[in-house]
Amino acid sequence: MRSLEETDIWSEGVEGVDVPGYDRDGVRPGIVHIGVGGFHRAHLAMYVDALLTAGEARDWGICGVGVLPSDDRMNAVLRAQNGLYTLVRKEPDGSLAPRVVGSLVDYLYAPDDPESVIERIAHPDTKIVSLTITEGGYAIDQTSGEFDPEFAGVREDLAARVPTGAFGLVVEGLARRKDRGTGPVTIMSCDNMQGNGDVARRVFTGVAQLRDGELGAWVAANITFPNSMVDRITPATADSDRDALAERFGLRDGWPVVCEPFTQWVLEDDFAAGRPEFERVGVQLVDDVVPYEFMKLRLLNATHQALGYLGYLAGHRYVHEVAQDPAFASFLRGYMDDEATPTLRPVPGIGLDEYKDTLLARFANPGVADTLTRINFGSSDRISIFLLPVVREQLAAGGPVDRAAAVVAGWCRYAEGTDEQGQPIEQQDRLAEEMTALARRERTEPLAFLRYRPVFADLADDERFAGAFRRALESLHSRGAAATVADLA
Repeated sequence: MRSLEETDIWSEGVEGVDVPGYDRDGVRPGIVHIGVGGFHRAHLAMYVDALLTAGEARDWGICGVGVLPSDDRMNAVLRAQNGLYTLVRKEPDGSLAPRVVGSLVDYLYAPDDPESVIERIAHPDTKIVSLTITEGGYAIDQTSGEFDPEFAGVREDLAARVPTGAFGLVVEGLARRKDRGTGPVTIMSCDNMQGNGDVARRVFTGVAQLRDGELGAWVAANITFPNSMVDRITPATADSDRDALAERFGLRDGWPVVCEPFTQWVLEDDFAAGRPEFERVGVQLVDDVVPYEFMKLRLLNATHQALGYLGYLAGHRYVHEVAQDPAFASFLRGYMDDEATPTLRPVPGIGLDEYKDTLLARFANPGVADTLTRINFGSSDRISIFLLPVVREQLAAGGPVDRAAAVVAGWCRYAEGTDEQGQPIEQQDRLAEEMTALARRERTEPLAFLRYRPVFADLADDERFAGAFRRALESLHSRGAAATVADLA
């Protein structure tokens, strides 16, 4: 049994496991990434590793940063393993394709040493600061889409002698770059949001402006924020994944990452201080990401929401179980064809029917074993970002909204906190307390849930959508999720 704590493993190798063939000691960190989780390690870190394997990008290694107390475990694992981890591609036939990834050449844990994080951001070698801090992690008002200066931690960070949150750390690093003449960087969001770069621009410019007007102007004039569309299903790592890696390949890894075979990254080519040659490893560099964003967010991500709540209520626990259920598969394809697709722009180089076929096949991959609990995480942010824009465009155009209304009703029924067998459902959402209280009032106070304006704005006032929501919720209460979905399939 070999362990990734044995830091010579990339040179000696493990049978059946690809390992870095490059000298990691010669890789300098040019990217600082905040929010090192499964998706980052299956996506950006994988692309940089591929470039390093090809003999490129020696100045573009990654320094990972953890800012939350919960990142302490990642800190411990990556430090013990010298930044190495195993990326395990899970094929539909159950086979595994593991690779040890070496592009994370350093990791800093901000709660212990925020000054080191700030100095790494301010270092002349740093050219990109990238982010995966989740859709709800940005200081944005979900209704207006504008920077929210009262977002948790923003003002506290600005008032602190040394900030510890993501926005405070980055803005302090930018201030030092400005003062020292180090030059600009690119801030690159890799989160699932429409216009993720535009969102990051509003937030970081807003925080910088709050700190100092001159700094805010410098950030606005010098820092670039490319938009991107990122895509790879990356379920949470389970103990069974660690066991399979050990049993099949004799490799012990404290925190491997599992992922599907499919990966896509469409990236706006707008970098202030250079970039790796991402196009050499399959990244699509484009002038306009918007059509690809709409396609992915409104088809893949919104469809995840469509299957998550209703599938859980119907007794399923994994994405592939829902996608393999004929009634659900028909319901999901109907949502994509009739409600989401009419809101999309033409997507250069993509056939939408083929893309939707591929999505359903990806969802049905049993090897991935993606849990419904994972995709139901952060409901209020994900529904707001992925599904409700489709609803609003369809209402404005007079198009159908019945399936989307059923998804919102499914979230409401899920938020009540018990399934159809009376078993508790743990709510993992920043607005869980509010949404559960409102969901439980629905039976005696119709539309209480939909009238929560921080999420739904004025949708409760639209008779067509409100009526479809009430009909679906009544069906869920009286007949259950399976019958409700079958009627809409």
